[in-house]
Amino acid sequence: MFVVLRLISLILVVSALMLLGADAVTSLENGGKITVRSLDQVWALFDNHGNPAFHAWCAAHFWPVVNAGINAVTGLPGWAATGVPGIVLAFLFGRRVADAA
Repeated sequence: MFVVLRLISLILVVSALMLLGADAVTSLENGGKITVRSLDQVWALFDNHGNPAFHAWCAAHFWPVVNAGINAVTGLPGWAATGVPGIVLAFLFGRRVADAA
């Protein structure tokens, strides 16, 4: 179980670094204007119609407070939304040092 969670944390951290690098390259292409993509924007790059359909479904099936929370999470920068959970998992399920006793 520890190995699987360590692998998931590695995948999350690598994807966060990739998203951060993509934002840095886009910022350089825009003449130094800082560009940060949210999860909504990253999702729209892969599936342009799925994101509005997901938000419409959430609005129809969840309470407004839960829907606002989902909108807040999908509005986070992509690198932060994947990197923070990845780092937390890496600290929780990192390598264990054997006792030398």
